[in-house]
Amino acid sequence: MPFSEGTLDFMALNRVMNSREWFHAHHDEYERLVVSPIAELVEAIAPGMEKIDPQLIIVPKVGKSISRIWRDTRRGPELPIYRDVMWITLLRGKYLGYPSFWFEFSPRILRWGCGWYQTEPETVAAARELIADNDPDWRAALASFEKQSVFFLEDSRYKRTRHPEAPENIRAWLDEKSLCLIHEERNIELLYSDELPSRLVRDFKRIAPVYYFFLKAVSRGKANA
Repeated sequence: MPFSEGTLDFMALNRVMNSREWFHAHHDEYERLVVSPIAELVEAIAPGMEKIDPQLIIVPKVGKSISRIWRDTRRGPELPIYRDVMWITLLRGKYLGYPSFWFEFSPRILRWGCGWYQTEPETVAAARELIADNDPDWRAALASFEKQSVFFLEDSRYKRTRHPEAPENIRAWLDEKSLCLIHEERNIELLYSDELPSRLVRDFKRIAPVYYFFLKAVSRGKANA
């Protein structure tokens, strides 16, 4: 079934109730309103994403390509048990340092992008080396990024530039502590649209050269280690 207002209503109410008992009593609604439409979205974008990278692991199940709605409270027992945010993550393998394509939604905003939540330092260092070498994959990545207006480079930059001699557009990349392209969509109605899967695949194809550059940085970083 497709996403609906009931999807976001359930996520918001579950977050407010913040009760394992309430969640388990309404587990059928969770499966029907939340998990089922996310799984359909994963299946819908899979063919297009496999064309970008056949090695992407795409499994439309919670704990695989689909996030859990509950937190690991061992990392923050003072935090709520349940989130009102869900996401899908497509990457070559967990815990291997690879970049991902991701889509996230909540009652407040839709977001999607490519990269890392926190890039490993050796990968960032390798990316800077590729930029300094004017590597062809870097040139292709920069060209594709500057040709589009959907994604922006997440600002995790140092407060004071470490590369004052570099052109401004390249300095922004060199000064990043972590690497991720993000789009933020305030039109929540897009979540309910049949156009969502094709929109995601189309946008991800725009920045595929950036993804390939990220992969190359991972490979160089591992070789340098």
